[in-house]
Amino acid sequence: MTGIGRVLVIVYAVMALAATGRSFVQIVRRFDEAPLAYSLSALAAAVYILATLALVLARRRGWYTVAWVAIVFELTGVLVVGALSLLVPSLFGHDSVWSYFGMGYLFVPLVLPVFGLWWLRTHRPQAEAA
Repeated sequence: MTGIGRVLVIVYAVMALAATGRSFVQIVRRFDEAPLAYSLSALAAAVYILATLALVLARRRGWYTVAWVAIVFELTGVLVVGALSLLVPSLFGHDSVWSYFGMGYLFVPLVLPVFGLWWLRTHRPQAEAA
């Protein structure tokens, strides 16, 4: 993996670390204050970890599919949680990684899956010759 693909994996890895750290601190210190928001942060962390791993291994057919599923799930999560955090802010109690479309992360959670899906679409693994 080179060029844009490498940058994409690095950004996913940074988001995985950031979301994991955030969710760990939130869950350990104040889980009872906003269990939904903090659980969503942990879910976002797991999705970023899976997407990072899947993008690294995307040349293998099965992992390519896992990458698609993880990134589509991520985009759906950002859009749904982002919209709900604007429309029903009391639902969450506190912010999560995907709240307000990732505003706390400079909207990277909103833009990243779009680039991830574009990269997957333009870098399909070659079918193995029989």
